[in-house]
Amino acid sequence: MTSAVVTPITAPEGSKIDFGATISGVDVENLTDADFDVIRSALFNHQVIIFKNQSHVSPKAQFELTQHFDPSAGNSYGHGKTVDAKRSILHPDLKTIPHQPQVQVIGNGFIPSYEGLSNIQLRHPHHRTFHSTVIPEADDLDYTRFYRWHIDAALYGLAPPVVTTLLAVKVPSGRRQTCRYDDGTGDELDVPLGTTAFSSGYATFDQLSPSDQEFCKTTKVEYAPHPYIWMSGAKSRPDGLGMVSEGKEIPLHHLPPIEQDKIQILPLCWKNPLTGKLALQVHPSAVRKLHLADGSIVEDLAEVREIIHRLQRPGIRPELVYAHDWEEGDLVLFHNRGVLHSVVGAFAEDEVRLFRQCNVAASQFPEGPGAAVAGAAAA
Repeated sequence: MTSAVVTPITAPEGSKIDFGATISGVDVENLTDADFDVIRSALFNHQVIIFKNQSHVSPKAQFELTQHFDPSAGNSYGHGKTVDAKRSILHPDLKTIPHQPQVQVIGNGFIPSYEGLSNIQLRHPHHRTFHSTVIPEADDLDYTRFYRWHIDAALYGLAPPVVTTLLAVKVPSGRRQTCRYDDGTGDELDVPLGTTAFSSGYATFDQLSPSDQEFCKTTKVEYAPHPYIWMSGAKSRPDGLGMVSEGKEIPLHHLPPIEQDKIQILPLCWKNPLTGKLALQVHPSAVRKLHLADGSIVEDLAEVREIIHRLQRPGIRPELVYAHDWEEGDLVLFHNRGVLHSVVGAFAEDEVRLFRQCNVAASQFPEGPGAAVAGAAAA
């Protein structure tokens, strides 16, 4: 028996999002098998699920909940141990909890002490460090951008995590920002300060033309080796959806040693293990080549990026983005194989934000369109 209640999110006026749900009646610290069955079904049906008032949840319980989606996955954090951390674009944004190394601390501002960490300075990722163009500093607190649309995944060696969990420990409040796309469309979105934005890979796939759907079902993407070092010299498009091609990527011979069997070639579409639906699931910043159905390979990086951006851009239209309005104690789980997400927002120095993030490298790689739907816990 379970007391869990799943309530789909009501889309705000003007929004067309068809994903997201809240779950109540669950004690995350003491989950039963029946509770988890409801949570698992909700995740694969709704992609983003929210538990309110979970400030008491320990890092251990957060990790155990995350791992429960893929019990065979082991204990490895989804990005593994960062090689050459100083050059990786992920390095400044994460602090590891010493007693639960699969759980990371992220946020903004100075934290004197938290879960075994002392005197930590957190930095909320700001688009000026990553984008090819920036919003003028005078407008920084009123306007913002999607920092980087992505999947949580190493994309080299380790399989992409099934789920990511985020717990809001401390959340500044009191103002909103306008998220600008700055891509010539005039698109913009009113967002809460420091929101996490989500876009459904299923909605993105469903709105493609039949010919584009066939292309996506029969094409694979090859990711760069050590992608977060490889892309560290390059800059992002202003909408956060992939990189600008200026030849600034780190040459392969300047990367850490490359093991060919760790280079990942994955389907463009990933099959939902419960519903069988297809999500267009590509990390646009890390793409390097496309392997087509006829056996040919698109190797021109600028062309690869243009193709992927054209396919994914309709999925981040303002009416299709869910921008979560964080409150302290929110525990959010998202299906890392069904949605893209992005950090958003620009904080003042005295606005302190503290979150815990957890994901675990999966035991299996995502399945493409030709795979049968299985009921196993691992996606």
